[in-house]
Amino acid sequence: MARRLDVDARKEQLAEAVWQVILDRGISAVSVRSVADQAGVVVGSLRHVFPTRAELMQFSSELMLRRATERVLAVSSTDDPEQYALNVIEQLLPLSADSRAEMEVDLALAAEAAALPELVAIKDEAHRQLQEVMLRLVELLSGCSRESTDMRASAQRLHALIDGIAFHLVHRSPDEDPGWALDIMRAEVSTIHSRCETQR
Repeated sequence: MARRLDVDARKEQLAEAVWQVILDRGISAVSVRSVADQAGVVVGSLRHVFPTRAELMQFSSELMLRRATERVLAVSSTDDPEQYALNVIEQLLPLSADSRAEMEVDLALAAEAAALPELVAIKDEAHRQLQEVMLRLVELLSGCSRESTDMRASAQRLHALIDGIAFHLVHRSPDEDPGWALDIMRAEVSTIHSRCETQR
């Protein structure tokens, strides 16, 4: 078991080194050697865990998705569905330095999918998971079945808003107050909730 834990810890260390290389020098700078240097390990040690760059990139992308999923799942439930929805949405937006860096790496990895087919399935799974989160939030806010056409349209709109706002946030100055983004999301969540209240 200890051996497995050591390997898992080393994999995560190397994935984090990939992310840092991307942030510092761009995704084109990611190589077995540059990642090994960033992680402070010898190339042979890295290749023992990830024989190819493709496997290294694939795990780095999978780990990012897993950590984002864990963050969303860790959001505590509340008696206020609007507040809970906003708490989840905050985990999906680049509102802090760490989440902004994560978003920048995520965008770079998604763009690399054209060159690395191994990343396509991960990108598609991330999209599917986000769709599912949106459906669950709208279900919670509305109390309606996800089979409703109106509900699915609301979930799609919420998904598009989050994607668009996330893109805007990561391309604006990190010193800018992100309050505007939360105001938009708060208004959208409230609209979904109130619209569904009147339909009950």
